[in-house]
Amino acid sequence: MTAAQALKAVDKKKMAQVGFKAAVNIMEGWGCAGADMQRILRIPRSTFQKYKANPDTISMDDDQLERLSYIANIHGSLRIIFDNQENVQGFMSMENKNAYFEGRAPLSIISSGKFADLYEVFCRVDALRSGQWG
Repeated sequence: MTAAQALKAVDKKKMAQVGFKAAVNIMEGWGCAGADMQRILRIPRSTFQKYKANPDTISMDDDQLERLSYIANIHGSLRIIFDNQENVQGFMSMENKNAYFEGRAPLSIISSGKFADLYEVFCRVDALRSGQWG
């Protein structure tokens, strides 16, 4: 392993540690159950519990890191859209009448664990942030 590869591995581990903790905190604020978090992040239950207990053991692939990023970016968009914490945290659990959501809550969609669902919800929330929701 070259020095550059070693540095990249350390950076990836640090991103996983910080991102995992942030994503769990965000999803807890949304009222997301542990089993749903595990599906959303594509992490088995035992591994999820191990990561929560000992963040030094975290090892994530690129797909999982991208999932962390989408969670953080959804939250960031919600913080821009809403002035109050109730809406920032509550939006993901609220039924939504937008054509894509069809009366479903965004959290119920991403709880499927499908990467495409997480991506689509992110796109819809980001569009709302930029005033393009229609």
